[in-house]
Amino acid sequence: MSCVQTIQDYGLRSLGFGERLLPREGFTLCEQFTLIGSGIIWNVYFGALALAAGFLLATVLAVAKQSHNRWLRKPAEWFIFIFRGSPLFIQFFFAYFLFLSLKGASSFFNPFTSAWLGALIVLFLNTAAYTGEIFYGALRSIPKGDIEAADAYGLSGWTRFRRIIWPTMLRLAWPAYTNEAIFLFHATTLVYFSGFPAWQQKGDALYYASYFADKTFNPFVPYPIVAFYFILVTLGIIAIFGAVNKRLNQHLPQEARRKLRIRPQVIR
Repeated sequence: MSCVQTIQDYGLRSLGFGERLLPREGFTLCEQFTLIGSGIIWNVYFGALALAAGFLLATVLAVAKQSHNRWLRKPAEWFIFIFRGSPLFIQFFFAYFLFLSLKGASSFFNPFTSAWLGALIVLFLNTAAYTGEIFYGALRSIPKGDIEAADAYGLSGWTRFRRIIWPTMLRLAWPAYTNEAIFLFHATTLVYFSGFPAWQQKGDALYYASYFADKTFNPFVPYPIVAFYFILVTLGIIAIFGAVNKRLNQHLPQEARRKLRIRPQVIR
């Protein structure tokens, strides 16, 4: 079988298109690259949706945590503390058994026990907590002169937040938020080890890498391929977030612009 035919057969297998049966023997490098690349689609799905939804919740959490109203501040503080203070893998574990218990009470919760939804919810809540703390720190770092200038121009309430506070918060938080986005995409590999089953055995990149490692007894080929794909995803994130960072800081002098610095994180 040619490599082109392999890509046609297995390129979208993780989404349910192409060959249903996995190769059984004579595994080629093309098959491993193709199937693991197919699985990376799910990692991008988990990371992109969790990041987008988490961004919105994080903004709400940051504003609530800074509020003088304790009924808004305390729930936000506890939410951030719980999800930042506990390991992500434990959150997967408890969420899976919670959804499994709710499934017994109502069929509405059936989809929540699958990885495509249940694991996504856990990643969404986790990144919202981390991002919320980043945004909260940025809110506290907004120069007081910016707020006073907004007041002097007669801006208040939602208008002041939308035109002054929120853009400044994003500009200050963006370098740290870029690192959080990278860490989140790396954390999607934990979905494979969680209790959430893959939908119809159409798993993520680590699902296929583990399959090849088990069949060939050689983990030194599939797992570096996974790392290669994640490096590509990381480079894509750096490029996209770097462009946004440049846009956020375009009004500043060159020497005053905040640079993106990627700081590795050993464990989440």
